[in-house]
Amino acid sequence: MSALIATLFGIGHLRPAPGTWGSLAALPLAIGLYVLGGPWGVVVATVAVGIAGLWATRIETAGSADKDPGHIVIDEVVGQWIALWPIFFGAAGASVGLLALWPGWVAGFLLFRLFDIWKPGPIGWADRRGDAEGVMLDDILAGIAAAVCVTLLAGLWHGVLGR
Repeated sequence: MSALIATLFGIGHLRPAPGTWGSLAALPLAIGLYVLGGPWGVVVATVAVGIAGLWATRIETAGSADKDPGHIVIDEVVGQWIALWPIFFGAAGASVGLLALWPGWVAGFLLFRLFDIWKPGPIGWADRRGDAEGVMLDDILAGIAAAVCVTLLAGLWHGVLGR
């Protein structure tokens, strides 16, 4: 069960760039969660998957020299969902469909991948921990950084530019 969770049911074995595949797989899952529970349902699911992901990552990395193997992508799912929180709350607040905010989806995806690969500041610190908590935490922090940027871009686009 831990391997299924850690690899998002095998998505983590896709090559090249398993983290990108994990992030892409997170998108339709997020839409389904939003349809079922709205933005708060996505938040609750993010926390629950984060807890399950930490458990699975601990088991999958125990006794291994590689403390952040590429096939573990559940951390990308959690980080990607966090990056999209502003879109879920924005769509709900404006009473518009999720896909109407497609530029935010693109920005959230690309910014999350950028921060997850680049690992600036605290994201890199978390990644260098060398433990299961670091595996999950760097993606959580990358998701938060991407969410902040998505929010700033939306504010710029809708507020400052008046679009």
